[in-house]
Amino acid sequence: MGPPLGSALCRGTAARHQDGISAGLRRLSTTSCFSTTFRRMTKYANKEGNTSSPEHQDAAFYLGLMRAYLDSANDGIFVLCDEQKFLVANRTMAEWLGETEERLTAHNRRMPITEFLGPTSSQEIFAARFSDAITGKVARFECPIHPPNGQPRWVEISMNRVDVGCGDMVIAVVRDITQQKLAQLRLEQQALRDDLTGLLNRRGFMAHLENLTQSARPHGQKHALLCLDLDQFKLINDTCGHSAGDELLQQVAIVLRNTVRGHDTICRLGGDEFAVLLNDCSSAEAMAIAALIQEAFSSFRFVWQDRTIRLAASIGVAEIDDSSKDGLAVMMRADAACYAAKERGRNHVARYADDGTITKLHSDMNWVSALTASLDQDRFCLYFQNIVLAANRADGIMHQEILLRMIDANGQIVAPGKFMATAIKYNMMTAIDRWVVRHVFEDNYLRGRKSVRPEAGAHSSITTINLSGASLNDDTFYGFLKEQILANDVQPHAVCFEITESVAVRDLERVGRFITEFRKLGFKFALDDFGSGMSSFSYLKALPVDFIKIDGGLVREVVRSSLDRRIIESIAYIAREMGVQTIAEYVENPEIHECLAAMGIDYVQGYAIHRPQPLKKSG
Repeated sequence: MGPPLGSALCRGTAARHQDGISAGLRRLSTTSCFSTTFRRMTKYANKEGNTSSPEHQDAAFYLGLMRAYLDSANDGIFVLCDEQKFLVANRTMAEWLGETEERLTAHNRRMPITEFLGPTSSQEIFAARFSDAITGKVARFECPIHPPNGQPRWVEISMNRVDVGCGDMVIAVVRDITQQKLAQLRLEQQALRDDLTGLLNRRGFMAHLENLTQSARPHGQKHALLCLDLDQFKLINDTCGHSAGDELLQQVAIVLRNTVRGHDTICRLGGDEFAVLLNDCSSAEAMAIAALIQEAFSSFRFVWQDRTIRLAASIGVAEIDDSSKDGLAVMMRADAACYAAKERGRNHVARYADDGTITKLHSDMNWVSALTASLDQDRFCLYFQNIVLAANRADGIMHQEILLRMIDANGQIVAPGKFMATAIKYNMMTAIDRWVVRHVFEDNYLRGRKSVRPEAGAHSSITTINLSGASLNDDTFYGFLKEQILANDVQPHAVCFEITESVAVRDLERVGRFITEFRKLGFKFALDDFGSGMSSFSYLKALPVDFIKIDGGLVREVVRSSLDRRIIESIAYIAREMGVQTIAEYVENPEIHECLAAMGIDYVQGYAIHRPQPLKKSG
């Protein structure tokens, strides 16, 4: 037996290597330093000869040092041969694997590390990285391990190859990162959950939907998606407050959980919109589940303070099968079906079908989205079209009508005929009217205009702005208009508001009050599309307007149709008797212009007179 480590020889050995050992100990937590020490230890341990020789005592010193390091490390450390079997495992590694080092490294019975990795995916990851390490590459990666007798955990493994002259070996340092991974997973789960209801949010739900859609394609499976929109939720928010709205949404989530099947996936898409993903479900079964949801809602009562509110929803159903392109396409179909349910009067269920109705609704949805983006991003622009005297007179006033155009996402100009019907249908006209009024008033288009008073000369002019029925029926629009007038020092006599006849007749009293109030301030009013209804003359007395614009359908045929000429002549005669001036629109050729002038029409407007062009700011 050799001398103790305290002997002069060992003291000499320690002295010779003190600096290297100290430096090595400071850096032994890295696999590269560990590898160096291991190579040095193995080199001397493999030498044959007298066990009391300095080399063998040096090797013993390094072996003792190595063992102390291995068993004191908080990280797991192991050495594998090229067959992925254990040669060395420190105390921490053995404890994590639920085994002893003796059992892991027993001669001729060494255990392969693959027995402790668990899932096939972890084995595949480890095998790929081990292959990198055995060829000399540094391998660092994360994977879960599932030892049969130990606790499952997430680990980070760093591996290096060690060439010691008796075969390739790989040394690894293993760090437990379970807590970090759990915290990361919690954050990821929170990012996919709705804070209010605890349901999946749109982001998390779309991932589920995409996976289910892709799984249906190769296997011919059928699933379904329900989109739900609570009816009159905004009314609850407005009348009871947002706290009541939040409480209602939480209770809706509970009702849905108690109604759908246990393996179905529920999501709050946002606001009062929910979705349910029905796994392994035919179209007929999906419609039945939608009916169950409606029944559950109809029997549910939401109680808030002294109010009891009934719950209802519009539900759209879309199938998911091997023809479904992707999750987004399925969602768009379910959305379109939900809109169809609303169109039927709300509290209905509609199944997506590729017919004209759904296609039209889909188109409407696209236009609503485009209009919303244009309002948010200020992507509208203003054009104007001149309105001129039909005959040469010295007492006329120059007019120009403001026309709206939308700028799409590609920068192309979109005519109002493509989006205006959708804007009216989906209650967007008030926002559009406000945009027009604000820009006409704020951007100095009226700067330098003379006030059009009775004594004003022929060089005065009027700018005409169209107002929708939605704005006239919006009580807040009155205040908005007055604020804009004061804020921009607008000359009221230089502005004419144009109202469509069909809008005016729906509520003559309200429209009459609006016209009367703003005429007192000096504004002028025109009634558009006059003559399109059967009772135009009867209610004209109730509306104190300054101009009537004759319906373009009559004007277009005035040269060829004697009946249309008689109607226009009657309108011109009644207007003169009432002191109202006439404007004929859609004047598309000189013949129409001449005919209208001969009948005594005051003003004409149309492509034969002036083609619309961009409105330039004044000043």
